[in-house]
Amino acid sequence: MKTWHEMRRFPLAIQLLLINQLGVNTGFYLLIPYLATHLDENLGMSAAVVGIVLGVRNLSQQGLFIIGGSAADRLGARGVIIAGCALRTVGFGLFALGDSLAVLIAASVLSGFAGALFNPAVRAYIAQEAGERKAEAFALFNVFATTGALIGPLLGSALLLVDFRTSALTAAGIFAVLTVAQALVLPAREVEPSKGTVLADWREVLGHRAFLAFALAMVGMFTLENQLYLLLPAGARRATGWDGAAGLVFLVGTLANLALQLRITSALKVSGDRARWIAVGLGLMALAFVPPALVAGGSGGPDGTADAVLRALPVLIGALLLYLGVMVAQPFVMELVPGFGRPELTGTYFGIFYVVSGIAAALGNTVVGWAMDAGERGDADWLPWACCALFGLASALGVAWLRRLGSLPTTPKPATPDATEPATPAAVSGHTGRGATRETRETRETRETRETRGTI
Repeated sequence: MKTWHEMRRFPLAIQLLLINQLGVNTGFYLLIPYLATHLDENLGMSAAVVGIVLGVRNLSQQGLFIIGGSAADRLGARGVIIAGCALRTVGFGLFALGDSLAVLIAASVLSGFAGALFNPAVRAYIAQEAGERKAEAFALFNVFATTGALIGPLLGSALLLVDFRTSALTAAGIFAVLTVAQALVLPAREVEPSKGTVLADWREVLGHRAFLAFALAMVGMFTLENQLYLLLPAGARRATGWDGAAGLVFLVGTLANLALQLRITSALKVSGDRARWIAVGLGLMALAFVPPALVAGGSGGPDGTADAVLRALPVLIGALLLYLGVMVAQPFVMELVPGFGRPELTGTYFGIFYVVSGIAAALGNTVVGWAMDAGERGDADWLPWACCALFGLASALGVAWLRRLGSLPTTPKPATPDATEPATPAAVSGHTGRGATRETRETRETRETRETRGTI
């Protein structure tokens, strides 16, 4: 009820985008986790070809976030969101209808590029519409995304009892409905005329050393989040000897997210600067891998149901701590990203943030995968868990260091009712990494105009 009540306090546009994210994650996780099995078992493709199809989809998304971000800034986030959902409808439809390698690669490119379009655009739209309540908006965004990530695999498992084609068409249908809903309901917003080139925008963002340092520091958050789909489910299955134990990881996280996300964000927002809570959240994420590491490598399988439950507890405690860390850090990370630069480049900042962090996280996942293999060969099952803990600790220390240097945007104080001018966040220098306190009249007027539009 608290989630529903808080959602109703936001403008219709944000409400729609929250439901949109529920649908996006439901449709995505309904199909993608089962794609490799379909290519292997149903189509008889080799492991190398399966890797190419999956790799093309991932590269099309991770490598092109910058395109989606710039398009949102220059063309308007609404149109980019609609185009992204429409492209994913086509891409997932091709997965259902095509069996040849050429068609499957085309489907991978379209579905990946679709994500590169709407992911930064959605976040830019929310950041612009939410005004002073960005943290709460992104907290709700996390709730709906997590719920969709639970519903999707469950629905996908049920639809696979029919066949993969049915799953793919259902996923395509979900994105088609989202496309129509956004075209009919999502309000169009005036786009500020661009004064420079796209390349100039990219140079401005990529020249912002404090921002790039922050994006790299987030490697721990993205790498550890991915372990919700790799290391933790594998640990749960190994501990219990039951394939369905992986679902308990998602169930624990979803229930905790629904119950605690808004309460955590609301409480922390009024008691300290955002960077401190981001560092604390990353520390919690690092701590999440300690309980499973302490019991990793136990000899033999579980001896009955009671023993299986006891063996699963450290993994589930780790999953809960990981979700809590994400709940603490992620809304403030999303709130902080637009604060690094001009409001006109919000989409570009989100796009480049996801490109830099995504590449770094891909390298981190490679290290975790190597540690899993090395741990199995060398009787060191604790090794991947220890690697993840070190990733989280390094990220927490990185953010704490940037905070100590004063390199991160400061949080604006709410304007008092009798204030003559609204409080404004400090701009951050892109080359020195030091916080600045001056703001031009043009920037202030642009922000005031944007926030007025967000209340309509």
